[in-house]
Amino acid sequence: MKHIFRPKFAANRGFTLIELMVTVAIIGILASFAIPAYTDYVTRGKIPDATSALAAKRVQMEQFFQDNHTYVNAPACNSDSGTSKYFTFDCSGTYGVAGTATVYTIEAVGTGSMRGFVYTIDQNNTKATTMTSGAPSGWTGSTSCWVTKKGGVC
Repeated sequence: MKHIFRPKFAANRGFTLIELMVTVAIIGILASFAIPAYTDYVTRGKIPDATSALAAKRVQMEQFFQDNHTYVNAPACNSDSGTSKYFTFDCSGTYGVAGTATVYTIEAVGTGSMRGFVYTIDQNNTKATTMTSGAPSGWTGSTSCWVTKKGGVC
């Protein structure tokens, strides 16, 4: 009779509980870095929805002013001035300085996952970002630019 020598440990196949726990711990550590980074990436990807529309509306306002010498009744500031998937747009400023219609402010107010973000632009091309309640932590506003990254980076 022929005996085949098998080491005793060869019959035990699989992973030990320690090996599984180490794997789970590594995955947890990687996820703790990856999920917030991905969330910020997605948020940054939604910001151009507001900034590009505001820039286009400003061009419409200036073209209207060039033709009519007033911003009153400009198409970019109609009551249905528009919405996008993540922002609603409105002319929040009051027309007129000393009886003339020479000023405006267009704002994009975040909705849904972009709640808390408010981007504005005015007749002087002054861009500003305001963070209201509901904005993700780490995002700050700016009075001189449109914030596109955490920490007030423009």
